[in-house]
Parts: sequence; structure tokens; C-alpha cells
Amino acid sequence: MIYTWEDIEEHVAVCTCCPLCKTRRLPVMGRGNRQSALMLIAEAPGGQEDQQGIPFVGSSGEVLDRLLQDCGLKREDIYITNIIKCHPPGNRDPKEEEKEACFPYLKYETYLLKPEIIVCLGRVAAQRIITPDFKITRQHGTWIYRKNCALTATYHPSAILRDASKYEIVKEDFCEIAKKRAQLLAKQS
Repeated sequence: MIYTWEDIEEHVAVCTCCPLCKTRRLPVMGRGNRQSALMLIAEAPGGQEDQQGIPFVGSSGEVLDRLLQDCGLKREDIYITNIIKCHPPGNRDPKEEEKEACFPYLKYETYLLKPEIIVCLGRVAAQRIITPDFKITRQHGTWIYRKNCALTATYHPSAILRDASKYEIVKEDFCEIAKKRAQLLAKQS
């Protein structure tokens, strides 16, 4: 049984539960504020993340930082992770068996963090975390509540790299997320 952040990090560092362990350079553990009420979950590390072992350090990370800044948030305010901890070759979507192999790590991260808001970045994360038939184009920015936690999804920052017109849509979603976080913090004080 895994009980601490250090235990999860140790397990992820040497994980061989799926074939991605053979092609990864570095596994990518979640990062950020381990007392945050806000958790962002994406699908998988990209190439830059695979090289550095840190989530969202490439072009998508730059877009994420801009979104956070535009809505009054900082990386220090959030905890960000991925469903799977290793980069899939060619940036392909993670396979079901890869998601299944890594899901216990995400469960432990969530258990330790106890977030009050979970934001899924992209379709793959939303379909795994919220509902298997989640449609990001129609349902982004909508909220559901489960086990004292507010869940929503928005486009992955890489979608903005492919289509810059999505920036304002995602920014709106992020500003709503920031408002929800501010409401939670106000209730706690």
C-alpha cells in the first residue's frame, strides 16, 4: 500500500506495469502545490516532459501558464498531473491498458491531495475521469459534483496550439475555474 507522496514517486520512478516503461526517458510525476484545492489532470506527458520529467514544460506548458496568468492563477496555486506517467510514442493517445496500469498512481495522488476541484484537460482525461462519453466540444466548462468535489473539463492547451481561436473559449473556462477556487477559499476563511 502506498501512503506518502514519496512512496508514489518511488513507485513511478521504477514502474514497469506497461510497455511504455521501455520507451520513456523519464516518468513524469505530478507537480505543484500538494495542499491545493485545485487539481488539473491531463492525459499523458509530451516529448519535452519525457526529457525533463516535469509536467507541462513544453509549448503546451507555455499556453497553460498564459491561461493561468490571464485568470489570476499561478502554478503554485495548483497541482497538475497526468493519467499516465510515461510519454506515449508519437504523442498518440494512451491505450486502455496503459491507462489502467497507471490509474492507481492517479488515485493515490488524488487521495493524498483531496482536491475540491478537478479540471480535466482534454477529451482523453475527461472520458476517463468524468464519463466515458464526454464530448469536449459540447460539455467543456460544465460542472458535475461527485464525492464533495467539483469536476469540469476544458480543451487541452495543445488544442490551442493547433487552433488559436480556441484560446478565448478555454480562457473563459479557466476564469470560471478561478472563480470557483476563490469561492472555496472564501468559505474556508
